[in-house]
Amino acid sequence: MKKNIGIWIDHKEAILVSIEGDQTKVERIESGAESHFRPSGGRKAGGTCVAQSVSKEQKADERRKHQFHDFYQMVIKKAGKADNIFIFGPAEAKLELAKEIEKIKGQHDRIAAVEASDRLTENQIVAKVKSFFIVRE
Repeated sequence: MKKNIGIWIDHKEAILVSIEGDQTKVERIESGAESHFRPSGGRKAGGTCVAQSVSKEQKADERRKHQFHDFYQMVIKKAGKADNIFIFGPAEAKLELAKEIEKIKGQHDRIAAVEASDRLTENQIVAKVKSFFIVRE
Protein backbone atom coordinates (compact mmCIF):
# COMPACT_ATOMS: atom_id res chain seq x y z
CA MET A 1 0.00 0.00 0.00
CA LYS A 2 1.37 3.42 -0.97
CA LYS A 3 2.06 6.04 1.64
CA ASN A 4 1.40 9.57 0.38
CA ILE A 5 2.29 12.69 2.35
CA GLY A 6 1.26 16.29 1.80
CA ILE A 7 3.30 18.96 3.55
CA TRP A 8 2.03 22.52 3.96
CA ILE A 9 5.03 24.55 5.12
CA ASP A 10 6.12 28.07 5.93
CA HIS A 11 8.97 29.29 8.13
CA LYS A 12 6.87 29.08 11.32
CA GLU A 13 5.41 25.59 11.04
CA ALA A 14 4.77 22.55 8.90
CA ILE A 15 1.59 20.51 8.74
CA LEU A 16 2.07 16.93 7.53
CA VAL A 17 -0.91 15.00 6.21
CA SER A 18 -0.12 11.33 5.68
CA ILE A 19 -2.52 9.13 3.75
CA GLU A 20 -2.14 5.38 3.81
CA GLY A 21 -5.13 3.50 2.46
CA ASP A 22 -8.23 4.92 4.16
CA GLN A 23 -6.33 6.33 7.12
CA THR A 24 -5.39 10.00 7.34
CA LYS A 25 -3.04 11.35 9.99
CA VAL A 26 -2.27 15.04 10.61
CA GLU A 27 0.84 16.20 12.43
CA ARG A 28 1.98 19.75 13.18
CA ILE A 29 5.65 20.69 13.62
CA GLU A 30 6.74 24.11 14.91
CA SER A 31 10.00 25.47 13.48
CA GLY A 32 11.17 27.27 16.61
CA ALA A 33 13.16 29.66 14.40
CA GLU A 34 13.67 33.24 15.50
CA SER A 35 11.79 36.03 13.80
CA HIS A 36 13.74 38.60 11.80
CA PHE A 37 16.46 40.57 13.56
CA ARG A 38 15.61 44.09 14.64
CA PRO A 39 18.48 46.21 15.90
CA SER A 40 17.89 47.73 19.30
CA GLY A 41 19.61 50.39 21.33
CA GLY A 42 20.66 53.92 20.56
CA ARG A 43 23.42 55.45 18.53
CA LYS A 44 26.97 55.67 19.79
CA ALA A 45 28.82 58.96 19.60
CA GLY A 46 31.58 57.31 17.56
CA GLY A 47 29.15 56.35 14.78
CA THR A 48 29.85 52.59 14.93
CA CYS A 49 26.18 51.76 15.26
CA VAL A 50 25.79 50.71 11.62
CA ALA A 51 28.73 48.30 11.55
CA GLN A 52 27.67 46.64 14.80
CA SER A 53 24.09 46.39 13.60
CA VAL A 54 25.14 44.72 10.34
CA SER A 55 27.36 42.27 12.22
CA LYS A 56 24.54 41.33 14.60
CA GLU A 57 22.14 41.01 11.69
CA GLN A 58 24.53 38.68 9.83
CA LYS A 59 24.90 36.51 12.93
CA ALA A 60 21.14 36.38 13.37
CA ASP A 61 20.65 35.46 9.69
CA GLU A 62 23.22 32.68 9.95
CA ARG A 63 21.62 31.36 13.15
CA ARG A 64 18.16 31.46 11.51
CA LYS A 65 19.53 29.60 8.46
CA HIS A 66 20.77 26.79 10.71
CA GLN A 67 17.45 26.71 12.57
CA PHE A 68 15.57 26.35 9.28
CA HIS A 69 17.95 23.57 8.17
CA ASP A 70 17.25 21.68 11.42
CA PHE A 71 13.51 22.29 10.94
CA TYR A 72 13.59 20.89 7.37
CA GLN A 73 15.54 17.84 8.54
CA MET A 74 12.92 17.22 11.24
CA VAL A 75 10.12 17.46 8.63
CA ILE A 76 11.98 15.06 6.31
CA LYS A 77 12.47 12.61 9.17
CA LYS A 78 8.74 12.76 10.04
CA ALA A 79 7.84 12.19 6.38
CA GLY A 80 9.72 8.92 6.69
CA LYS A 81 9.53 6.49 3.80
CA ALA A 82 6.64 8.08 1.94
CA ASP A 83 6.25 7.01 -1.67
CA ASN A 84 5.04 10.44 -2.82
CA ILE A 85 5.46 13.86 -1.23
CA PHE A 86 3.33 16.87 -2.19
CA ILE A 87 4.83 20.13 -0.87
CA PHE A 88 2.91 23.38 -0.80
CA GLY A 89 2.88 26.65 1.10
CA PRO A 90 2.95 30.44 0.84
CA ALA A 91 6.65 31.38 0.92
CA GLU A 92 10.13 30.15 0.00
CA ALA A 93 10.07 27.42 2.66
CA LYS A 94 8.44 24.95 0.26
CA LEU A 95 11.29 25.37 -2.24
CA GLU A 96 13.93 25.18 0.49
CA LEU A 97 12.40 21.93 1.79
CA ALA A 98 12.31 20.48 -1.73
CA LYS A 99 16.03 21.32 -2.14
CA GLU A 100 16.82 19.61 1.18
CA ILE A 101 14.97 16.47 0.04
CA GLU A 102 16.74 16.52 -3.34
CA LYS A 103 20.13 16.61 -1.58
CA ILE A 104 19.42 13.15 -0.13
CA LYS A 105 20.63 10.52 -2.57
CA GLY A 106 17.76 8.74 -4.32
CA GLN A 107 15.04 10.87 -2.76
CA HIS A 108 14.37 13.52 -5.43
CA ASP A 109 11.91 11.27 -7.29
CA ARG A 110 9.66 11.10 -4.21
CA ILE A 111 8.57 14.72 -4.70
CA ALA A 112 5.28 14.60 -6.60
CA ALA A 113 4.83 18.38 -6.85
CA VAL A 114 5.71 21.72 -5.27
CA GLU A 115 2.95 24.35 -5.40
CA ALA A 116 2.29 27.83 -4.10
CA SER A 117 -0.60 28.08 -1.67
CA ASP A 118 -2.11 30.62 0.67
CA ARG A 119 -2.54 30.11 4.40
CA LEU A 120 -5.14 27.38 4.84
CA THR A 121 -7.05 25.86 7.72
CA GLU A 122 -6.14 22.34 8.77
CA ASN A 123 -9.31 20.95 7.14
CA GLN A 124 -8.52 22.76 3.87
CA ILE A 125 -4.98 21.35 3.93
CA VAL A 126 -6.28 17.80 4.43
CA ALA A 127 -8.83 18.25 1.62
CA LYS A 128 -6.18 19.65 -0.76
CA VAL A 129 -3.80 16.75 -0.07
CA LYS A 130 -6.55 14.14 -0.52
CA SER A 131 -7.77 15.68 -3.78
CA PHE A 132 -4.18 15.96 -5.09
CA PHE A 133 -3.48 12.27 -4.58
CA ILE A 134 -6.92 11.15 -5.83
CA VAL A 135 -6.30 12.96 -9.13
CA ARG A 136 -2.81 11.40 -9.44
CA GLU A 137 -4.04 7.82 -9.01
